[in-house]
Amino acid sequence: MNENQNRTSTIIVAVLLLLIILATCTGCSTTVPVTAKFPERPKATPACPQLDTVKDDVKISEFINTVTKNYGTYYECAVKVDTWNEWYDTQKHIFENIK
Repeated sequence: MNENQNRTSTIIVAVLLLLIILATCTGCSTTVPVTAKFPERPKATPACPQLDTVKDDVKISEFINTVTKNYGTYYECAVKVDTWNEWYDTQKHIFENIK
């Protein structure tokens, strides 16, 4: 009788292990294809600093310095924004062409 109990216990454990293995193998299967969507471009682009303003009673040298600084600030920011947009477009292209 003890031998029958051991055999029965072994069979029950084996069946339980088999059921656990089958459950884990079939638990993740799906018949619906799962597709990931690339995130949309954020509404806010990288922040750019405010440009300097000049007063009405400013010397011509101060005016030229302010214009020169604003010119550099504007184009530096333009390069950052353009580079970010190029990076985003490249990442989206790579993501959409992976199969």
